[in-house]
Amino acid sequence: MQEVEGVINGTFDYTLLKGDTGPLVYPAGFVYIYTGLYYLTSHGSDISLAQWVFAGLYLANLTTVLLIYLQLNKTQHYPPYMLAFLGCTAYRIHSIFVLRLFNDPVAMFLLYVAVLMFINHSWTIGCAVFSLAVSVKMNVLLFSPGLLVLLLLTGGWRGTLPRLSLCALIQLALGAPFLAENPVGYIQRAFDLGRQFMYQWTVNWRCVPEWLFLNRGFHLVLLVLHLCVLVAFLSKHWTRFYGGFKALLQWSPSQGKRLTCPDIAWVLFSSNFVGLCFSRSLHYQFYVWYYHSLPLLLWATDLPASFRLFLLLTIEYCWNVYPSTVLSSALLHSAHIFILLALYLSHREPPSKLDKKQ
Repeated sequence: MQEVEGVINGTFDYTLLKGDTGPLVYPAGFVYIYTGLYYLTSHGSDISLAQWVFAGLYLANLTTVLLIYLQLNKTQHYPPYMLAFLGCTAYRIHSIFVLRLFNDPVAMFLLYVAVLMFINHSWTIGCAVFSLAVSVKMNVLLFSPGLLVLLLLTGGWRGTLPRLSLCALIQLALGAPFLAENPVGYIQRAFDLGRQFMYQWTVNWRCVPEWLFLNRGFHLVLLVLHLCVLVAFLSKHWTRFYGGFKALLQWSPSQGKRLTCPDIAWVLFSSNFVGLCFSRSLHYQFYVWYYHSLPLLLWATDLPASFRLFLLLTIEYCWNVYPSTVLSSALLHSAHIFILLALYLSHREPPSKLDKKQ
């Protein structure tokens, strides 16, 4: 509320916008949404009303996620207890939505709406909603490598460039008042890829000393690993049944590929998960970035059902340890790496078999 109050008072220079928790570091979409909340909640004083709004957002988000899983359930059957897991557990998720009122749930709700559009092959509308999600918080860009692959497979560069242009135009339109005032300041603050995180809040890197956590060389190593694993998934899984890497170079495919719903969701969620595994820091509100995708990811592996549940409970335990410890941090990394390896080594059925199941 303090950050958007500066905009309401006429300050459009992003470098001057801040609150007691620090400078404004989110894109323009965040400003507009929380400005609406500012007026709705009597300048931020009616916290109870804000919590009711976020309770509604929680239900809308859960409904969207369940619609995605119901669509995917036509080919990849999920046990009922797994879908119940999404709504009946995760104290931390409930806290992020209704107690803390973070912008992460807003961004992820828009992202899941975009995913719902994608699996129904509404690519242009999905890209527009995806760009809106990015305008709320930059973490949504972790899905972008997977999305770029999907766009190229379905429409080649000829079909992809207009959709990427639409995403860019939405960002420019939303950021126009701030870009006009101080374009460099807006881009540096809203899309700061080199932002330094605080060691005291990290959930995933408590198992390393603070000097290493803050070291730029360590960050570079994580970035290189991130890119290498993305390339590995690209070559082994994402394009395997759709023409391989060569399919991504086509200007206009002679016949656009109609990807299956499970493959679309799997590429997007695995792209995000790879980014999370090599993130420079994960804070407690970041759990919402991938919590609802965990059943899909685990059920895409060849692991026994009992071990899938064990991994879910391990991750849930780690995110509920406060403050994080060396043990909880190491356990979280172990679970992430195990899932990542299981995803990479998993056996995936070709689209023809999935179509027959439908």
